Amino acid sequence: MIEHFVHIVSRIIQSIPPDPLRRLQLTFAVLLLLTIIAVVGYMVIENMVFIDALYMTVITISTVGFGEVQTLSPTGRIFTSFLIVLGISIATTAASNAISILLGERWEHRVKKRQLEQALKELQNHYIVCGYGRMGRQIAADLKARDEKFVIVDAEEELEERLIELQLPYVIGDATHDDVLIEAGIKRARGLVAALTNDPANVLTVLSARELKPDIFIIARVTRMETESKLRVAGANRVINPYQIGGHRMALTLLRPVVHDFLDQIFHFGEGRNIDIGQIIVHEKSTLAGQTIGSSDLRSEHQVNILGIRKANDSLVITPNPNERIELDDTLIVIGPPEAIYMLERQNLVIDDEDDEI
Repeated sequence: MIEHFVHIVSRIIQSIPPDPLRRLQLTFAVLLLLTIIAVVGYMVIENMVFIDALYMTVITISTVGFGEVQTLSPTGRIFTSFLIVLGISIATTAASNAISILLGERWEHRVKKRQLEQALKELQNHYIVCGYGRMGRQIAADLKARDEKFVIVDAEEELEERLIELQLPYVIGDATHDDVLIEAGIKRARGLVAALTNDPANVLTVLSARELKPDIFIIARVTRMETESKLRVAGANRVINPYQIGGHRMALTLLRPVVHDFLDQIFHFGEGRNIDIGQIIVHEKSTLAGQTIGSSDLRSEHQVNILGIRKANDSLVITPNPNERIELDDTLIVIGPPEAIYMLERQNLVIDDEDDEI
């Protein structure tokens, strides 16, 4: 009978969703209910006062082995036997759930961390985002929205838990140090963004990155205009001043709000995009080389329009006419459906190598 009752209690506890925390909460609720029943039981069966009944309940459920407050009747002994068995069962269940909470979270954390470490080792042709502040988070979000491979580099150890939870490959360390960039796979990387919060650190990061991989494409953040030239000398291909760009966007919104909305739609990342802008480099194996814009199938087959052409000599042709010939090493600036842009860029292996030259 006792075994049958214990089995019923165990089934009740195990029937809730397999969440160790909820199971632990239910276990304590059952323990509280058992304590109330036991106190009332001793008061009724043995005519104990409340304090004696509570004391008897505690030493029985906890199985500490102290002496009885009074000699128990046969019914009281049977009742006590029930309490001992149930107390052991509930205590075992509570301990099991507590261990599951502690070890389960640690184990899951360890597994996720090892997965990210392995993913970092396997990264090829990826981007390195140095700095995970407000700008770095936005860069990471946009890269992720476009399914690009990247790794975060930041010196703040407090970010590690967050990055593991987001499943973003990362390196905790100072981006100005060569060993940290090497750990981030700079020798295999396609590009690097120096988005640290101060200009001197960005200059050092650019210097280190350029020395470790001379042909990598580097973008650097700058907050003081006088630092821009230093970043370019250090090796940055592009220097971005977020305050300057933000000011331009706000002025554009003020003067030409519809144009701003159009550009905002183009540069919107993530789901819901129906238009995108991209670049197609015409390499020696490209079928576009030698064709005119009018004879190419970009518009007829892919609904993609050419906004401009950057020629090999860095001159820019805006809104080229249909008779404009597409030449080797031209870079076509195109606009159209995101899926078509993505496919054409991948087919033409867009890696802006010529921008890597200092």
